[in-house]
Amino acid sequence: MSEVIALFTRASKLLRGAADRAVSQHGVRLGQNLVLEVLWESDGLTPGEVAQRLHVSTPAMVQAATRMEAAGLLTRRRDPDDARLVRLYLTEHARSIREPMQAARAELHRRATARLSPDELRHLRSALTKIIQEFAEDPPDEDHAAEDSQG
Repeated sequence: MSEVIALFTRASKLLRGAADRAVSQHGVRLGQNLVLEVLWESDGLTPGEVAQRLHVSTPAMVQAATRMEAAGLLTRRRDPDDARLVRLYLTEHARSIREPMQAARAELHRRATARLSPDELRHLRSALTKIIQEFAEDPPDEDHAAEDSQG
């Protein structure tokens, strides 16, 4: 394995573990926090709309929504204008954890970038953006997409 891939993998694993610990304090699984962030901005979206914003498959999002509903984070309701559509709505609990979750995310960002100079941070953003662009067109691995969207 190349040194860059090994470093990227190690950093990703450590950051993912820290993120999981941060969100689990609020009863949220890693990945579910991303769904919450979308719904905090636009409550009442369909699973397909959330999936599109998160770049995951709709079936993966439906599976994540089922788990999140069981965890008391969201409810599903039929669209009043089109009964074929289901919309996702945050529960009171999910709304109540917005600020602490955002604070945890800010702390995670602070910690992840604490040893980087402004130039290093700018270069890191640029490099990660280019890596994402390189692989973004690859077909999604459904198992991993579902895992990422549900934690």
